[in-house]
Order: sequence, then C-alpha cells, then structure tokens
Amino acid sequence: MMLKNRWKKATCLILTIISAVCLGKVDVKAADYWPDAPETLSPGVILMEESTGTILYEKNSDEAHYPASITKIMTTLLALENGNLSDMVTFSDDAINNTEGSGIARDYGEQMTLEQCLYGVMLESANECAYAVAEHVGGTVENFVDMMNAKAKELGCTNTHFANPHGLQDENHYTTAHDMALIAQAAYQNETFRIIIGTKMYTIPPTNKHAEETVLRNHHDMLCTYHNANRKYLYPYCVGGKTGYTATANSTLVTYAEKDGMTLICVVMDTQSPNQFIDTVNLFDYAFDNFQVLNVAENDTDYSAETTVDNGNLDNIAPFVELDKEAVIVLPKTAEFSDTSSSVEYNDSDPEIAGSITYTYAGRNVGKADIKTTGVVVEGYAFDNESTEEEEQEAVSTVQVKPIVVVLLIVAVILLGVLLFFLKRFYDNYYIIKHNRAVRRDRKDQKRRIRKKRRRRRRWR
Repeated sequence: MMLKNRWKKATCLILTIISAVCLGKVDVKAADYWPDAPETLSPGVILMEESTGTILYEKNSDEAHYPASITKIMTTLLALENGNLSDMVTFSDDAINNTEGSGIARDYGEQMTLEQCLYGVMLESANECAYAVAEHVGGTVENFVDMMNAKAKELGCTNTHFANPHGLQDENHYTTAHDMALIAQAAYQNETFRIIIGTKMYTIPPTNKHAEETVLRNHHDMLCTYHNANRKYLYPYCVGGKTGYTATANSTLVTYAEKDGMTLICVVMDTQSPNQFIDTVNLFDYAFDNFQVLNVAENDTDYSAETTVDNGNLDNIAPFVELDKEAVIVLPKTAEFSDTSSSVEYNDSDPEIAGSITYTYAGRNVGKADIKTTGVVVEGYAFDNESTEEEEQEAVSTVQVKPIVVVLLIVAVILLGVLLFFLKRFYDNYYIIKHNRAVRRDRKDQKRRIRKKRRRRRRWR
C-alpha cells in the first residue's frame, strides 16, 4: 500500500509538471496551416490517418447512408474476434435461400473452414458466406446482428444500425462515413484481417459439395484488376479494402493505403461509379503529398523519457513512466512538432497507463501518446515527507500523547539529572569527606587527651 501510494504521488507530480509545461502552448498559432483538399464528387466522404484517428478531410461524414457490402468489414472483424479460423462452417438452407446478388455458388450443407469463408466474404463479397459466418459465430443471424450493433457502439459509432451481416438492402441498415472509418480502423488492427484484404487471389480447395477448386479474386480495382477490368485505378500504395454496391445504396468503398510510415483510410458512400475510385485516389495523393507522421517520443522536448527519480540516497533510479515509443502524430509537412498544443490527462484505471498526452494543431486532434509505467519500484524518494491523508489518520490513531504526560516526563528527566549530578559529586569527594571526618575525630580525641592530662596535673598539685 505504501509503495502504491508513493507511485501515485510521484506520477501525479510528473503529470502536473508536464501539464504546466504544456499549458504554455494552448493558443492556436496564427501560422497554423491546414492544406486545402481537392474537390470530391461523392456526397459522403472521410479521410482518416489510421494510427492516430486524425481526420484529414471530411465531407458530410456524419450523414447516414446505406453501406451495401462494406458492411462485411464488421462481419469479418467479429468473426476474427469470436471464431476460430479452423472451425468448419456448414451452409444452412437459410444461408442459400435468404441471400442473393454476389456469391460463390455454395450448396446446401456445403462445408468450408471459417478462414475460407472469410476470404469469400472479403474478396468475392459472397453474401451466402457472410450469412453462414454469422450463423456459425453468433448461433443465429439475429444474435450476430446484435453483436454487430454492440461492437459499433463500443467503437464510438453514433449513427449506425446494422440489420444483416452482408449489406443487402434494408431500411434499418445504415451507417455514416465517419462511423465506417472507425469500424475500418478497428478491423485494420487485426493482423489476419490485413492479410485477407491484401490478398489478390485465393483458392478454396474441393469441398464436400464441389469437386473442383474455387478461385477467388479481389474486387477492389485499386488493388488489382478484377476480371481483366480497366487498370486505370490501380494505386501503388493501396493495401486492400472493400467494395459495395446496391441499386439503393449506390457505390460505396473503403480503402487502405500505406506510404512513408503513414496508413490512410478512405470511406466513400452513396456515389456513382467510378467516383468512388476517383475521389479515393485524389484524397490519397493529397494526404501523402501534404502530411507527415512524426514519432512523439523522438520529438517531444517538453517531456523527457529519460527523467529519473532521486531515491533519497544520492542515487538515481530508472524512470518509472515513459512515453509510448510507438505513438505518432500527423502534421502538415509545413509544420514542426513544436507547433502543436498539448494537454495531459491522468488515468488511474489502468495500472500500465499513467496518463496520456493529446496533441492538437490548427484546432484539430492530430494524435495522442500514452504515458506508460515501466515497472520500476520506487522505495524512497523526496516525496516521502508528504504523507497521504489516510497515513496521517493512521498515525493519529496509533500515537496519542496528552500534554500533562509530556510535562511530567520533562520534570522527571530534570530530577533524574539533578540526582545523577549530586551522586557524581558525592562519589568524586567521597574519600576527601572520609579523610576530613577522620581528621576531625583525631582532633577531638587529642583535645580530650589534653584535657585529661590537665585534670591529672591539677590533682597532683
């Protein structure tokens, strides 16, 4: 308990110091500049940097639209989080009968692994595969849809409601470009998801219903050419994504791109093809040309990860908090790290995270860095003389001294001192006193003898 309290006091003090330093950079500078984005043709668009969540561009991003097959990003994310890739999925009659549109012609009672189903979902946008996955993972499609909506809420989506796992038209099935970007951001953090969406071709081996292999091809025209389609939208930095289309939803698209350490997510909704590709390519070029990613730990001079703590014994111990070495922020290439403003927030809910620093530039959040604990135990330091209220109460309850007791103790000590003083004087003069007494006795004896002699002489006379 004592070490825990000391750690908290030390952490609070350090965060307070950081806050004081950061408060000097609150005002947005007149020189802050955000590059102008190109015009977009689509009605609902957002461009987000993946690792920080920084919104580089948005257009009506909170308006609800029908998502069509980009819904399958949520379906795949939930399957990866709650299923086992080696699980055998059996296609029910409902999976075949209740879906239409894009698919890979599965049969009643056909069996494939969950992994194979997910490749069918994301590459060929197979609706029957999405339905079968939902039944397998959720028990029923209805339960799986509930999982989808719960996950959307968990991720911070504010205007999203899913009604099915595949995206076929339903009036109660809608989302926004911003909410879809949050879902795409969460999915991209899963390594298996990244592998699946970046796959251009995948082969499903023969099954219990198909004697031949089934070859899957990715439909995303920015990643590869689908069925020898036009190559004009191929994008060298595209690493995957998901297409969508229904007559009501129009074309929708989610795309990921990576370059120079920066990962981008672009969501386009309710547009006419090929505007989804044109807008995405233009926004990617805009971001890569105008923005940069900066590592926080390497650039933040207001907080030093090398800070040490004096343990009170003329030695220093290693720092017990440090900035997350992987944290980054996104800034225009015309800006420097020192141009940002920052604020510190203390966190006592996670023992591994002491707090976080949020960075802003030009009125926008551009990234955040966690202040992590290092596991160093602080057993003594300059903060020890500052007891907590709880410790002070414990001290009062265990040691209670009345004033009269203190006075009596002081008097007793004084008397004891006086007694010891006279005893020492007596001991030092003991032999002198004894000699003086002997001399006085001898003198008295001598006087008595003299008086006796005198009396005798008188008698003889």
